[in-house]
Amino acid sequence: MKKDLNKIAQYEIAISKKYGKEAIAHPQADWDDGKEKEYQQQIMDLYQKERKHEEKNEKLEMDGFLISKKLFSKEDNRNCPVCQAYSFELRDDVYMTKFDCCFKCYIQWVEGRETRWRTGWRPQEEK
Repeated sequence: MKKDLNKIAQYEIAISKKYGKEAIAHPQADWDDGKEKEYQQQIMDLYQKERKHEEKNEKLEMDGFLISKKLFSKEDNRNCPVCQAYSFELRDDVYMTKFDCCFKCYIQWVEGRETRWRTGWRPQEEK
C-alpha cells in the first residue's frame, strides 16, 4: 500500500486549521533537558507513592487467611489509664483520643476541669 503524501499533507493542513499548529507538531518538538528532568522526577514521585500504597495495603497470611498488615502494626490501647477499665465503646475512643481517659472518667474527673486536666493533673490512686 503506497502512501499518498499529498493526501497526508491535506489532512495535516485541515487539522492545523481546526485545532491549531500544536495538534500536528511532533511531540519532541519543544522537549528539552529541563522538561526531561521534570518528567523523570514525576516518574520517581509516582513510583514512591505507589510503593507507599502497596506497603499500606500489603496482606499477610495467617492460619490460611489473608489479613491486612496494617492491623498488626496498629497499636490499640483499650484500657483507660485512669481507671484501668477495658472498653469497646466508640464514645470511649473519642475521649481516649482527646483526654486520654474513658467516658466515665471524663464525666467524673475531667468535665468542667479541662484546663487542669491538660496541665497534667490526675486523680490519686485509691489504695
